Formats: sequence, structure tokens, C-alpha cells
Amino acid sequence: MIEAQDLRPAPAARLKAAAWRFGRALLDVALPPQCLACSKPVSDQGGLCVACWSDFKPIERPFCERLGTPFPADFGAGLVSPKALARPPAWDRARAVARFDGAARTLVHRLKYGDGLHLARAMGGMMARAGHELLGPDVLLVPTPLHRGRLWRRRFNQSALLARAAAEASGARLALQALERVKATRPQVGLTAAQRADNLAGAFRVSEEGRALIAGRRVVLVDDVLTTGATLDRLARLARRAGAASVDALVFAVVVNDG
Repeated sequence: MIEAQDLRPAPAARLKAAAWRFGRALLDVALPPQCLACSKPVSDQGGLCVACWSDFKPIERPFCERLGTPFPADFGAGLVSPKALARPPAWDRARAVARFDGAARTLVHRLKYGDGLHLARAMGGMMARAGHELLGPDVLLVPTPLHRGRLWRRRFNQSALLARAAAEASGARLALQALERVKATRPQVGLTAAQRADNLAGAFRVSEEGRALIAGRRVVLVDDVLTTGATLDRLARLARRAGAASVDALVFAVVVNDG
């Protein structure tokens, strides 16, 4: 006769779960859940209100395997866009949570320019889910670095915050100092693709720590927005020269030109 197993949680586990629920209830009373984008009341922490969700444009398949940009229709699995074929990026695959538009743009701007550091955990968690096929315990997450002057003025690197949150959600290893920005450059906003590439010439390098970490590893570069891809392309080339086994890219939002 097979004895039935007691599948109830152990007393310590039940006590821990009860304490977590009690703490969460207290937090909800003291700090009622707010929409990440507009701060209106919502039912759950880390979510969007109905209006902002309707303005949020998540990216799901079908999309270009190289650039992560959506296709207007399902043309089959594993397809690459004409843009990626014409100018193949230095990375293997890119994945993004949403189009850089509407509520997604609001979230990025709140994080980057509005001191919305509290948004990084939720946004990084979304990135981990969107890029789940890229991630794992054997992967090295490398954020896009800021020059020390800009880091001093901004006080934080939004890409590093997102990478940390994605690492916590996925179990990937975080390497904050693997790549360094050694040259202060003008902001990329408003520059053409060619101007962005020229602006970034000589701006990055692989650190000594990074060379030891990257060699033979699967590397996933992390940034907040993929616009022309000039920055991530430069970083991907550096990672490959340092011996990376593969290089992918993970961003929160990607600029999509439907035209």
C-alpha cells in the first residue's frame, strides 16, 4: 500500500509566506499600488492602468530574429527583416519588450530623466520575460556603460539598473564593469545613423576584468532603447573581439519605423 504524502508546506515555510502576505498588505495600505506610467491607482504593484496599457505596444512574434522588430504579418518562423539583411548587426539576436512609443516611451523617460529609479525592477522583469530565450545562468549580462562625467551628473546608469533587475529575474550573471566608456560623447538624440557611428568612434573599450569574464561566454548587452543600433553594434564588436561565444541584445523598447 502506498502511503499518501503530506504536501502541505512546512511550518517555517507557512510562517514565511504569511509574513510576506502581511508585509505586502501593510505596504499596499501605506503605499497604494500606482500605475508605473501615470501614477494613477491600480489593483497590483508594478502594473499599468487600463488607459496606459491600451497605449502600451508590446512586441510579440512574428518579429525579425536579428533586430527584434515586429512584422506586420506572420510570414513564417525564423525570418529576418530586409533591414537586417541589408545591414546585418554585429549581434546575433535582439529582443525588446515594446515599441518605443506611448506608455513605453513614458516609462523610459520617467526612468532616465525623471529619477524614476523605482521603475527599474518592473521594467527589468519585463525585459527578462521578453528575452527569456537569450537568458540563463550561463549568460553574462553587460549594460551599456556611461562616461564617468555623465554618470556623475545623472547619478545612475539606467542600463545598469535594468540589467541588475533582469539578472535577478533570470539568474543570469551581471557584469557591470565589463565594458567602459572612455570618451565623453555628445547625446545621440537627433543624430543620423552615420552621425551616431562617428560620435561613438573610440568611445568604448573592454576592461581588464571584462576580458576575463567575456572570453568564451554568452554575452547579452543591455540598454533601455534600441534606436539605430549604433551603440549596441559597437559594443557587440568589442565583445566579439574579447572572445565572446555569442552576443545578443536585450532592450526595453525599440524604435520601429513602419514605413
